[in-house]
Amino acid sequence: MKDVGCRLLVRGVGDTYLVHTQEHRFVLRVYRSSHRTPAQIQEEVNLLLALRQAGVSVSYPLLNRDGQVILSIQAVEGARNAVLFTYAPGHVVKQMNEAQLRNLGLEMARFHNVSAKITVGDSRWTFDIDTTLYQPLQMLKPVFTKDPEGYAWLQQAADKISQKLSLVKSTHFAKGYCHYDFLPKNFHFDHHSITLFDFDFMGYGWLVNDIMTFWQHLALEVYTGRMTQQAANHAYKIFLSGYCELRSVTKEELATVPYLAIGFWLYYMAFHTTHDQFYAFSQPAQVALYLGFLKHIALTYWDKDAEPDFI
Repeated sequence: MKDVGCRLLVRGVGDTYLVHTQEHRFVLRVYRSSHRTPAQIQEEVNLLLALRQAGVSVSYPLLNRDGQVILSIQAVEGARNAVLFTYAPGHVVKQMNEAQLRNLGLEMARFHNVSAKITVGDSRWTFDIDTTLYQPLQMLKPVFTKDPEGYAWLQQAADKISQKLSLVKSTHFAKGYCHYDFLPKNFHFDHHSITLFDFDFMGYGWLVNDIMTFWQHLALEVYTGRMTQQAANHAYKIFLSGYCELRSVTKEELATVPYLAIGFWLYYMAFHTTHDQFYAFSQPAQVALYLGFLKHIALTYWDKDAEPDFI
């Protein structure tokens, strides 16, 4: 290829670059060895290739001339692994129209129909009560040194969530590989067509976790005043109707969504403590914002006698 350009898009678990020529665009992910092992990267690659083969609309890894997907790059800090992905056409849409909401539900269901039936390795993590509540709380304890009341609230919330989940028939909940980050920043719309990407946090657990990640995006839009509760309710209903066209989800599973949402935030807040580039996210002012939203979720959506398609 001629006239190849490359620029940094974002630093995260790895460094993400846009690679472009005059005719094509690609995304290069250079992983951080402290956060992702080669086996974990390979499992992500395996899942994406399986999804592509099954017709799920995802950004997928590309082979190099030697037929390899994972490349080793010698950097100043040592060897780093990299993968080149196809570019997801379109752009981020935070407030979706009905066709886009339905297509998001459909594509998530297509993903789950595959991820519930395959095993592509054994190196990724499991999303459960321990990994999304109690382990993160241990990691976050130093962050709350000056806010013991806030930390105590989180501990009490974790215990209440654990108790709530123990009362449901979770043995019947569908399990498989979860994306665990279905926020608008991780899928592009080209008009109404959707492409999913950024499976960097994929792990194994209840598939309703993925429904939850989109639910809490809508809850955050309401909390910040960017969307009314009525509009969020409608959006969630359309999204679920698309999902249920291809895959069923029980009332019991949906009823856990507002409780699982706390674990989502604790999981990522704990992750922010693992590298100095996320230092700003663990500062008191930012943590206070997170805590305010979590309290809002508990106050607004817990212990409500409502239909499971509520938000």
